[in-house]
Amino acid sequence: MNKIRNWHSIPEYQAFRALMQAGTTTGAARQLGLSQSAVSRSIANLENRVGNTLFERESGRLRPTSEAVRLNRRLDPLFDALNRIDGPTDQVQETLRLIAPPTYAHRFLVSQIKGFLTANPHFYVSFEVNTSDEVTRGILDDRFDLGVAGVELSRAGVKMIPYRLSQAVCAMPRGHALAAAQEVRPQDLHGQAMIALTHRHARRSQLDRLMHEARAVPHVVAEVSTSFAAADLAKEGLGLTIINPFPLYHYRSEDLIFVPFASPIRYQSYFVVSDHRPLPRIARAFMRHLRLNTPQDPFSQKG
Repeated sequence: MNKIRNWHSIPEYQAFRALMQAGTTTGAARQLGLSQSAVSRSIANLENRVGNTLFERESGRLRPTSEAVRLNRRLDPLFDALNRIDGPTDQVQETLRLIAPPTYAHRFLVSQIKGFLTANPHFYVSFEVNTSDEVTRGILDDRFDLGVAGVELSRAGVKMIPYRLSQAVCAMPRGHALAAAQEVRPQDLHGQAMIALTHRHARRSQLDRLMHEARAVPHVVAEVSTSFAAADLAKEGLGLTIINPFPLYHYRSEDLIFVPFASPIRYQSYFVVSDHRPLPRIARAFMRHLRLNTPQDPFSQKG
């Protein structure tokens, strides 16, 4: 067993990194110029070699496990070294090192990065998808220039710059009994099938208090770790969910009904930057691009 674990495969690590960024084998295969089956084989071989499950399927996407997050962090020095070896020798491109959690990364930031690079072909973006905790840690460790997150994590050395402010909404499938309401109140959730965020989310405790005050007892059918997963389960008809509509509204408004939730629950999205190091020009340019090109929606506004 030790002999098997002691050898390393760069192609397997490349497939792993691509899947961490893309979230699907299709996206990873496209990024690497390989077939989906080749990516799947590489991931299966890597999981067998390290002895851990690295990805779990959630709502049609592959969610990295905690073991995958740790492995990805350990691989950073390797890929930094490979980039220096393979990097340009004549002219060094200005690079934005960007990190964000899945809810912001998939679809929303991907499309924004496309527009940014189309308008600025001389720039280069290195983009990692990871947890909100890792966003803060990556900025502190100087592995990233800019993060986008929806959780305010007070840490010395990190500055949170408000980007977007949004109100809580009730998201539900079309045809739901509450879909025609002008707003959903806490008492309206009594007896309703609901997909809830896990208790590690601060807004879950706030929502539970509102339910208690309204003497409303919803039927929680599932708990999930991301609003992305909650919206997808609602889309499948499992029930309704109370979530931050930004940026989900922009790519789920055709699949779900979004109704304002009558409550004091608000969500703030942030740019996460270092409080000690100067912000690179390319990071300032991307922040400006994002502020100017974020589509309007009925539930959020500039922060």
